[in-house]
Amino acid sequence: MKKIRRIGIITAGGDSPGLNAAIRGVGKAALSEPGMEVIAFRDGFRGLAENLRLRMDKRALAGILTVGGTIIGTSRDKPHRMEINGEMRDMTDAIVRNYKQNKLDALVCIGGGGTHKNALRLIERGLNIVTLPKTIDNDVALTDSTIGFDTALDIATDAIDRLHSTAHSHHRIIIAEIMGHRAGWLSLGAGIAGGADVILIPEIPYDIKKVAAAIRRRSQQGTNFSIVAVAEGAMTVEDAAEFAAAERRKKSAPSSEAKKRAKTELAALEARHAGSTWRLAKQLEEHTHLEARVTILGYVQRGGTPSSGDRLLATRLGTKCVELIRENVFGVMVAARGEGTKPVPIAEVAGKLKTVPPDHQWIESARRVGTCFGN
Repeated sequence: MKKIRRIGIITAGGDSPGLNAAIRGVGKAALSEPGMEVIAFRDGFRGLAENLRLRMDKRALAGILTVGGTIIGTSRDKPHRMEINGEMRDMTDAIVRNYKQNKLDALVCIGGGGTHKNALRLIERGLNIVTLPKTIDNDVALTDSTIGFDTALDIATDAIDRLHSTAHSHHRIIIAEIMGHRAGWLSLGAGIAGGADVILIPEIPYDIKKVAAAIRRRSQQGTNFSIVAVAEGAMTVEDAAEFAAAERRKKSAPSSEAKKRAKTELAALEARHAGSTWRLAKQLEEHTHLEARVTILGYVQRGGTPSSGDRLLATRLGTKCVELIRENVFGVMVAARGEGTKPVPIAEVAGKLKTVPPDHQWIESARRVGTCFGN
């Protein structure tokens, strides 16, 4: 068994609460091992490509547990497609070269779906990699939870709590748009915890008439306000059908030209979907004759001090990561499983999306308290 001497670490993709806690967990666990050291690379995979190094000693790790963001920076740059001096270049060879020149025995990549796909590409080039799942969307496959989700859930729930008072005072429909891209975990969790009357998520396409009918019923019963928690990727039944058909055409495209046309069609649908929350508000006003107001939470969900839950998760996954590296276990993601962890092959994670199952207990519980999902 090869003795591990030097570990590299990067944070990639969107920033997320708990990243610094994960860096600290990896760093402090590694530095407790005799002869082991840690080198961080700034700004994700770009730092590896450009050899932007930062030594992680005890001083660098001190006081970062409670700090939001990431002290080593992040980016969405991909190893095989990175802008250098105004042109897109494949920097995979440079990353492999810098990995070897820095005499790394392993590389820790902390990130979400895109990071896992990029990590897999580097594994195929012979790099020893272990990943930690990070994203406020909670959509990384094969892990119970991701670093950042718990904090974002608290922030979104608090926002819905605060919106209740203005909705009640002004007899309005208040629509809170919550992040999550193609997964509804954040909107679903915050909607339930915040007592939203309507929750719209990507996994359950909605009928605007059914949403409006639920709000009108509330008015008829003497409650003249409603809170709607909507995921940024939520779609009407009609839009979801169009997207699904375009995806099928892309997958079954018989030629590169046909695939290109399908990609263009999908891009056009994505562009049309932008602003869908504002259209939802207008439609609800027309159907219910109540005023509707939109609050887009946006990047506030990613900011601030990480919750105790995210600090615990990040520390747990980070320290287990070092244990796996010490045992020469590579090519795995450290997944959260119950109160423990489990190494799962990155090849089984990359390209997969963890979405909300239609029979998930959260959905069942929400329906039982009268929450409308628009279906």
